[in-house]
Amino acid sequence: MKLIKAMATVAGLTGASRILGFVRDILTAGVLGAGPIADAFFVALKLPNFFRRVTAEGAFSVAFIPLYSERLEKEGQEEASLFASNAFAVMLFFLLPFTLLAMLAMPYIIYAIAPGFHGEPLRYDTAVELSRITFPYLLMMSLTALLGGVLNAHNRFMPFASAPIFFNLCLIIALLVFTKFTETAGHAMAIGVFVAGIVQLLWLLYFVKKQGIGLRFKKPEFTGNIKKLFKLMGPGVLGAGVMHINLFADLIIASTLASGSISYLYYADRLNQLPLGMVGIAVGTALLPMLSRSIAAGNKAETQHLFNRSLEICLMLALPAAVALFVLPETLMRTLFERGEFTAQDTSVAAKALMGYAIGLPAYVAVKVFSTAYWSNQDTMSPVKISIFITAINITLSLILIFPFGVAGIAISTGLVAWIQLGLLYRGLKKKTDIDFDGRFKRVIFKIIFSAVLMGFLLLVADKYIVSASNAEWQKIISLSVLVGLGLIVYATSIITTKAITVAELKKYLPNKSKKRVKDV
Repeated sequence: MKLIKAMATVAGLTGASRILGFVRDILTAGVLGAGPIADAFFVALKLPNFFRRVTAEGAFSVAFIPLYSERLEKEGQEEASLFASNAFAVMLFFLLPFTLLAMLAMPYIIYAIAPGFHGEPLRYDTAVELSRITFPYLLMMSLTALLGGVLNAHNRFMPFASAPIFFNLCLIIALLVFTKFTETAGHAMAIGVFVAGIVQLLWLLYFVKKQGIGLRFKKPEFTGNIKKLFKLMGPGVLGAGVMHINLFADLIIASTLASGSISYLYYADRLNQLPLGMVGIAVGTALLPMLSRSIAAGNKAETQHLFNRSLEICLMLALPAAVALFVLPETLMRTLFERGEFTAQDTSVAAKALMGYAIGLPAYVAVKVFSTAYWSNQDTMSPVKISIFITAINITLSLILIFPFGVAGIAISTGLVAWIQLGLLYRGLKKKTDIDFDGRFKRVIFKIIFSAVLMGFLLLVADKYIVSASNAEWQKIISLSVLVGLGLIVYATSIITTKAITVAELKKYLPNKSKKRVKDV
């Protein structure tokens, strides 16, 4: 049950973070709305996150964790700790000057990533100013991710999984407290991002010390292991960078559209990120160290089992979430965000973007499992080639779809290309490894699809004829709660009735102190 327990830990804490994130976004929508200051802040938020995902959650993590796990498995804790300490020093050596240079060059960076801002002094100048405040978050979160990877390799998933909770708390406090002392709410939130980076780094340092892992500050040394890390990171940096060029392509295209377009994509993506974060991050975080150690030990049966059960669990959770987002976009947007500066017109446009993102949600969750399988095999080149191809398709398709669909066309393109990426990853993995779908997965997937479609049809009917007439704030909240409850009941009943998952399996996955668990999943 190690995989299930790890996924549950990460998913639960990620869920708590996402709930706080929604509180933050509700406050943000009410205070900032979808205007020029909001657009400027969201650019300032995306910029360090882009580089963080390349250096921390992207290339560095997928190269570092398998290598650290291998050191731990074959050479013991002392050698693994020495490798981690050196990696920390090397990361600090490169990222500190990079951060300072980026802050100095920020006017040029904003011009490059949001060219549509240049003719609007308010959006452009504010974006430059806020980005200089938020950019050091890159350095702090990259170091935090390294520490989180070390803890995850020791099956200690709680500290890193809970770190985003502090991020959302810092931004909520910034909105409620700092706004009184800053020029705009956007400035207050930028300060909140900076403070959140410090808090999360200190949080992980505490747990690394508590675990007794033995990391220490030292002079960076370019040893054989570090050179191997860079060798694996090389294609990983390119791959992660290419993948996140998709995000900046969306940003650039949206910046040329009407004011508020970047904000519409942000709010829609926030809803899309709830299941994607809870499921995708959970499986990637839990699966990478386990799969890496399984491959290092040469255990093919366990490797196949981990891959299939991870994919099965992911789709069992992601498919119904995608269906719900697709059939209830306006109800969700209206209930969660439509108040204050966020108008009914904003709801309508953002809802269409949400539908586009929902199309690709199951594929993106599955991509996380497939990518983890590549990374666990220390293959960072194959996903790069696929990412380059997918990026070209996404940019082209976005430019085509904005004409009939406006800003929603960007989200639709993002959703569609996810399925192309999944297909290419599957074909490549099948050719290069023994990993493939097992008999159980092939039986279960059709039952999951049937259950999700049935739930979606009933939600569509319920939304149209039962609860969509509500107008008051409390009525909207109750109506959405009824819909969520109905969807959960229908879907759970269906997957149990069709035996996509059995009652016996559910009991096995739940804590049971009176019985010893027979096998790990």
